[in-house]
Order: sequence, then C-alpha cells, then structure tokens
Amino acid sequence: MKISIVGSGYVGLVTGACLAELGFRVILVDVVLDKVEKINKGISPVYEEGLDRMLRKNVGNGRLHATTHLEKAVNGTVVTFICVGTPSRKSGEIDLSQVTGAASAIGKSLKNKKGFHTVVVKSSVVPGTTENVVAPLLEKNSGMKAGKDFGVAMNPEFLREGRAVEDFMNPDRIVIGAMDQVSSEALERLYSKFRCPVLKTTPGTAEMIKYASNAMLATKISFVNEIGNLCKKLGIDTYEVAEGMGRDSRIGRQFLDSGIGYGGSCFPKDVRAISAVSRRKGISLHVLESVEDVNNEQPMKMIELLRKRMPVLRNKTVAVLGLSFKPGTDDIREAPSLRIVKALVAGGAKVKAHDPQAMENFKKVFRKVEYCGSTEDALESADACLLLTEWPEYKELEDSDFKQMRGKIIIEGRRILDSKKVKKFEGICW
Repeated sequence: MKISIVGSGYVGLVTGACLAELGFRVILVDVVLDKVEKINKGISPVYEEGLDRMLRKNVGNGRLHATTHLEKAVNGTVVTFICVGTPSRKSGEIDLSQVTGAASAIGKSLKNKKGFHTVVVKSSVVPGTTENVVAPLLEKNSGMKAGKDFGVAMNPEFLREGRAVEDFMNPDRIVIGAMDQVSSEALERLYSKFRCPVLKTTPGTAEMIKYASNAMLATKISFVNEIGNLCKKLGIDTYEVAEGMGRDSRIGRQFLDSGIGYGGSCFPKDVRAISAVSRRKGISLHVLESVEDVNNEQPMKMIELLRKRMPVLRNKTVAVLGLSFKPGTDDIREAPSLRIVKALVAGGAKVKAHDPQAMENFKKVFRKVEYCGSTEDALESADACLLLTEWPEYKELEDSDFKQMRGKIIIEGRRILDSKKVKKFEGICW
C-alpha cells in the first residue's frame, strides 16, 4: 500500500516515518521547501526521540521521501492522510484554514486519479468537520462523490510529544471513523500489524474521542495542581497523595504530578476548542472552563514564590532551566516557561536560560534572554534559579552545581531535584 501524507509537522512526520518503518511506501507533502529538503537528507525538522534514526533509515532505503508536489503524490498513492495544523483562533475555536486548503487541493488532485482513493483526516478537528467540511470540499473540487468515487475517514492520533514514535508503534487503541466500508477496510489493513483494540465508529464520534481524551487528561493535571497548592499550605507531600490516589485503578497514577501546568500543541488548544464548540451549541462546560483557568494561573505561582524570597526583580539575574513544555521535545508552544519568562523580563530581571533542545525556538520569542550552552553557564552568578522542565540532566544536579550562584534561591516546578543531593530548594506545590 502506497501512502501520501499532507503536512510534515510532528504528527505527519512521525506518522510517515513509522509507516515507512512498517514497510509501506510513503510520500510526505509539505509547502515548505526547507522541510522537504531536510527530510530527503534524513534530517528531522523537529526534535523527537528516535525520529532522526528512523528517517535516515527509511529515506536511505527508498521507502520514504518528501515533495512539494501534491498532485503527483496523490496520484501515486491509494491513501492520503491530512496531518496539517489546526491552531487556535482568539475565540478559542480552531483555525481550519490549513485543513480546508489541504482538502481542496487533494480534491483537485483526484480529478484525474484512476481507481478508488481514501482521504483520511488525522489532524485534530472538532466533531462534524470530516463529514460537513472536508468531504464536501473533496466533492466540490474533484467533481466526484464521497463513498462512491473516493473514500473519507477520520483517524485521530494519540501521540505524546517526546514519545511519539513509541506511541505510534505501540498504540493503546486505534480509532477508525470511516464514511464508507472501503475506507474502513483500507485502514484496518494499514494497521493490521498492531495488536491493540480497534474501534470502528462514525467520523464525528472519532473526532470527539480525540477531544474528550485530551480534555480528560488536562482535567487530571489541573485537578492535581489544585490539590498540590492546598497540600503545600497544609504541609502535606502532594506526591505521596498522588501515589495513594494512583493505586486506585479507577484513577491511575499517570498525569497526577503537581507542577506548573500543561502546555504543548494539544491540551491547551483542544480544551479551548471543545469549550468553544459547546458555547456555540448553548452548553457551558464548567469543568473545562475551570481547567483552563487553573492552568493559566499555575505558572504564575513560580513568580509569586520568587517574589516572596526576592521582592525586587529589577537588575537581578534569574537562571531558568528548561524551556520546552516537556522533556524529549523542542516544542515551546503554550509552554509555561513563556509566561514565566515574560513576567521575569517585565519585572526587570536578567534571564539566563538553558534547555537541551528548545533554545532555538525560544529565541524566536525572546531575543533579549541570555541563552547558555550549559547549566553551569546559566547558574553562574545567578541570584535565583527556576527549574521548569524535567529534563534528565537536571535531575542529576547536586548542591555543588549551585555553588557558583550569587544567591541561593532555588524554586522548581516539576519535582526534579533529589532532596538528598540538593538541601535547600522550594517546590511550587511542595
């Protein structure tokens, strides 16, 4: 089976590389020539553990290549995945312009296509998009009928950045929301090597499963952060509480680590999007509105703790360790670090930052921050240190590593430091 994928961001690139690894021939399509050229050299445009190796291998053996020519890619394959971005608008609703653009272009490419072709939406889109937006655009631009001349399906992704390759190759479940039987069977064959539950449903239900899943995980994070805030006031270890909660099979331990909140390209956007849909339908999702409020407030508690110890930020040097929203990725979208660094700069502090992967992306937002090549350089002569991302190398820090600091204020937001190695520090929730 030959596959084309429109969009080579995190989802498209990982999907393409993993399908090639499984033995399929894959064509990645992107409008950005620089991305295409990098991929064809076996270089990943984004940092994701294991992805570079997989790209090099499958570009080298000819199973994967990238192009800017959509029509040629569609005509040379039998399945096309739409993996373009769906960013948030100011209203919270998703911007479907990349999806509609891709659907229209694919439709035009299908005009001269011989044989049945299946178009699969993998981008996160709100319920109703595949059937009411994508399918009509494909019909309009191809002059053909969905379900008869070509197929349409929704196949959501459940990939965690930093572990996306692992998640794709070892899925918890596969959800197939097809509008026709041929497309459903094509996706079943595509995923036949995986040994996990396959849920076949409608496109709208598949879309909702994606949003409901992310909203639930975001809810767990905001809930445990509120519990963590209370535990700190009561002198209780919130992580011991989480261990006790997690023993309950109905709750589970994952996503119960109190800290500075969630970020990334999925949770913030998806919570806003499903809330916007509910408002449009005249329904208030009070829980999710609170989830977002808690997450917006949580990073600022790092600044509150810092100001208690250091009331005046102006002309003080603050070392910030960790910029990406989580370890294992260079993604800073919606990262708590953005709000924290913005507050530090606004307060007149000098910021010295370090991150193993995300500094180049962060420079695009904050040019005046001093970016350091090592934690040692970042800590040198700092009056305070804020730890924001749980990169493994930060977990190895000891008291001796903080000796070059001018001050001894250490505040961390991810339960990174070992209290046996570092004697004096304060946690956001502990």
